Amino acid sequence: EVQLVESGGGLVQAGGSLRLACATSGFGFGDYTIGWFRQAPGKEREGVSCISNSDGSTYYADSVKGRFTVSSDKRKKTVYLEMNGLKPDDTAIYYCGTGDHVDVVGTIVGGRSLAVLWYWGQGTQVTVSS
Repeated sequence: EVQLVESGGGLVQAGGSLRLACATSGFGFGDYTIGWFRQAPGKEREGVSCISNSDGSTYYADSVKGRFTVSSDKRKKTVYLEMNGLKPDDTAIYYCGTGDHVDVVGTIVGGRSLAVLWYWGQGTQVTVSS
């Protein structure tokens, strides 16, 4: 059974930092691209960042470039999202998801529909206070 489990969310003041983790199981971690997504209240879910576990390439949405860093630990089968310089606009439920590499990258930088993703985690809440 494929599972993705997010953790690390919480309440932080503007300018602060958080590190999210996406622990995975049930599929060949090293062959897949894992993405981070977020959904703010009243808004559609949007792509944030992704990392290819096959070649290590990373991609970021313009809104988080220079502030967020995605990384992967193949031994732990876990993907991380280091978030620095957090802003109130970053408040959202953060999800990790996976699918075909081209599709996942397309959801981050190409405006592709998130419906193409195969598997999702349950999400973790990030709240940034002003």
